[in-house]
Amino acid sequence: MSDKYQDAIAACQVTEDDAQVKSAVEQILAKHLEENMNEEVYKFLFNTIDLTTLNTTDSPQSVARFVERVNDFDNEYPHLKNVAAICVYPCFTQVVRTILEVSDVEIAAVSGGFPSTQTFPEVKIAETALAIDGGADEIDIVFNVGNYLDNDYEAVCDEIIELKQVCREARLKVILETGALQTAANIKKASVLSMYSGADFLKTSTGKGYPGATLEAAYVMASCIKDYYQRTGNMVGFKASGGVSTTQDAVAYYTIIKEVLGEKWLNNEYFRIGASRLANNLLSDIVGETIKFF
Repeated sequence: MSDKYQDAIAACQVTEDDAQVKSAVEQILAKHLEENMNEEVYKFLFNTIDLTTLNTTDSPQSVARFVERVNDFDNEYPHLKNVAAICVYPCFTQVVRTILEVSDVEIAAVSGGFPSTQTFPEVKIAETALAIDGGADEIDIVFNVGNYLDNDYEAVCDEIIELKQVCREARLKVILETGALQTAANIKKASVLSMYSGADFLKTSTGKGYPGATLEAAYVMASCIKDYYQRTGNMVGFKASGGVSTTQDAVAYYTIIKEVLGEKWLNNEYFRIGASRLANNLLSDIVGETIKFF
């Protein structure tokens, strides 16, 4: 009997060979990284940042101050585009919605038992619904790696589908936690299952507990996004997160996305970087002096 999940994975022609992936990344960077190390790209990348605070010490007051800096940025750097979004725990979405004054900055919330996804399905649904009601434009959930490793693809997909429905008009980013998946084969399968289930974005990592984003994972994910687009016509976004802190780091991810997916993905509707430290580093390289604005 045909298995729709295995069929979806089999339809994807992306390589599962880790050595091939590593070689492809090295070739792309050797050929194109240097040409992208320029102010125009830095400005573009700043506008793709999901400016993130996901700390145990977060509070309504600290999050409010965090948002105020985003408001201030428009006044202090009117010639630059602001960050793409502010990313917080779901309990702070109402704070961000109340304080945020910049109309083109989205509100993103992690949800669904972030960062481990180890909680009751009912809790994931309630948390996501509350985040949406609080004002979230985007929801970042974690791919259920445990169910995936048990080969329970139906449970993995059903969970994503259900949370996608809860999101209503909000965009759903699925965090693959590539540091736990490790191999190109696993990252490919997780990418396919997530897109099959309605993910609007594929995101690399939580940045909590496992190695963060890698260029090799980004290459596999971008290749899967391209394959899916060519077969279905559906564009899915890509987000790198977890340890992307320097300008060169960010440009490297930009280079992979540009070369694998092309110009259509080079906007903050389809390309994001989740970061906290990156914003100041990019701003410093744009302005030409050390800036600690955020």
